Amino acid sequence: MTPVTSRFDCQNATEKTAGLEAARAAIAAKQCVVLPTDTVYGIAADAFSPQAVATLLAAKGRGRTMPPPVLIPRAATLDGLAIDVNDDARALAEAFWPGPLTLILRSQPSLTWDLGETRGTVALRIPDDALARELLEATGPLAVSSANRTGHSAAATAAEAEDQLGGSVEVYLEDGQRPVAGEPLASTIVDCTGEVPAVVRQGALPLDELRRVVPSVLGLREEPATQP
Repeated sequence: MTPVTSRFDCQNATEKTAGLEAARAAIAAKQCVVLPTDTVYGIAADAFSPQAVATLLAAKGRGRTMPPPVLIPRAATLDGLAIDVNDDARALAEAFWPGPLTLILRSQPSLTWDLGETRGTVALRIPDDALARELLEATGPLAVSSANRTGHSAAATAAEAEDQLGGSVEVYLEDGQRPVAGEPLASTIVDCTGEVPAVVRQGALPLDELRRVVPSVLGLREEPATQP
């Protein structure tokens, strides 16, 4: 039997309320939902459910070697999910969260989750999107990846995401074009697990903006300076 999916127009207040409740229920049932973020639309699942994360990866056609990042509703959640958060990471989070910045940090070893082959790390972000954060407040941390099949273009609307992901997603939350203006760019990812933060994916947040806050941030493929 073909899975039944629901799409809600969250630009309508009544549908938004119904959509958020349907999405919350789907997440609780270990199913996937599609939601807007400030960058592109994302496919989301309960970060603490290995079954739900496996469903997300299968929907995208992606393996465990490419674990999804985790979206959180507020900065206070950071210390519950990560350890050894250094001053540079905290400065970047304070300056650019909510926003298109993902920080790779060391994961709390006590957490019972399985995001894939993370080598003991977790990638965290707070999206600058009111609807996404409203859902996150209701569900807690979500594993989220761009709402598209691997190798295809990221979806700028929930309708585009549905064209690619179809019945593998239980609920689609439509809230118009993402990003609202400009080209769709993924978040910039900075690895903060070493002595010097380093960009590992250049995205919507430029390197020069990062360096205004933490001058030592390494650009993509830059090597740390050697000591004389």
